[in-house]
Amino acid sequence: MIKLDVWGVEASPYLLKIEALLNCRGIPFRRLPRDGGRWENMLMAMRLYRARRQRKVQRYPSMDTLDEYPEVPYLIVNGTTFHYDSSAVARWLDEQHPGATRFSPTDPVPAFIATLIDEAFDEYGLYMVHHQRWVCSAEDTPMGEVTAAEFSRLLFPPFTNRIRRDMPRRQVRRCPYLFSVAPEGYEANVEPLRVPPSRPGFPETHTLLVQSWHAFLAAMESVLSAQPYLLGDRFTVADASAYGQLSMNLIDPGSVADLQQRAPLTYRWLLDIRDGKMRGSGEVKLTPALQPLLDIIMQTFAPLMLQNETAYQRELGSGQTLFNEAAFDRNIALYDGELLGHPFRSVVKSFQVRVWRDLCQRWRQLSPGEKDVLRGMLPDTELFESHLQA
Repeated sequence: MIKLDVWGVEASPYLLKIEALLNCRGIPFRRLPRDGGRWENMLMAMRLYRARRQRKVQRYPSMDTLDEYPEVPYLIVNGTTFHYDSSAVARWLDEQHPGATRFSPTDPVPAFIATLIDEAFDEYGLYMVHHQRWVCSAEDTPMGEVTAAEFSRLLFPPFTNRIRRDMPRRQVRRCPYLFSVAPEGYEANVEPLRVPPSRPGFPETHTLLVQSWHAFLAAMESVLSAQPYLLGDRFTVADASAYGQLSMNLIDPGSVADLQQRAPLTYRWLLDIRDGKMRGSGEVKLTPALQPLLDIIMQTFAPLMLQNETAYQRELGSGQTLFNEAAFDRNIALYDGELLGHPFRSVVKSFQVRVWRDLCQRWRQLSPGEKDVLRGMLPDTELFESHLQA
């Protein structure tokens, strides 16, 4: 029998997503290092370090030169094989550990919608929930303490004390990389090193992220007022992704209060999934209740991915080879764009190039009739046609 563990911490929405997938299938697992012994955790950490250095961590079904290993999470198979990327883990579970129904629908039209929602929450949803934690809940998030407690089964007290102190500071410092740029002179009732930063030459994006958060929550309420899951009566990878991101804030008091007031159905839905109250079987349906969510995704995620792709092509053509956070820290490979009428500046992210190319490839594989169905649901589908080949 296959033994599965998940390496990661509560702070990662992708860990929460993988756990929801496993819980939906009723697959037993442990979260390491939280549920392991100290020596077991140390051995697993060394194995993961070695696998990463040797590029042996797998992304199902195959790796790509655009891929970048994350810090967490990783799915561990039988204590020796490591998988990363939560969406790839969902595909792996469908193929290698199948249940009564698949996380990705078999019909091409709902399968495309499921993938679109999945990637939108993974890539753009992360920006909103990270902003909610480290800006909107800056005064009351307990994430430093929670993370330190999880690592207490791996590290000794001097190191966990540093995590408790430094982890919030590091995450706040990373806010501009994760799309959250404060206005000049922004103030918060926290220690100076935890004040969300602005960045010279970067437009503020707090307004954009709050507007997006409100729109996504309103769209979730629209769907959940009509059906139990985003694609009808079955829990799919789309639900797992939405859950992973939005449930990240369930321990942040300020964000929870806003979530309860603004989106009570979504709040209860998140709690039910967290507590394992979900069903994997049922009919997949694309209903009108889904439209507001598709609209806001096509107004935020899709144009952001296209702008990132275009900038990647330009930077690559000029000889640039460094992207992602390493480039951001050096203030290179930057581009300017606009979402929902708000200007932004970001760094080119190569892993998002792969996300967008994979999605556009799925679009190209659809039949003319299937594309026509999707054109009736998705605004601006020409964005998928605008994909620039490498």
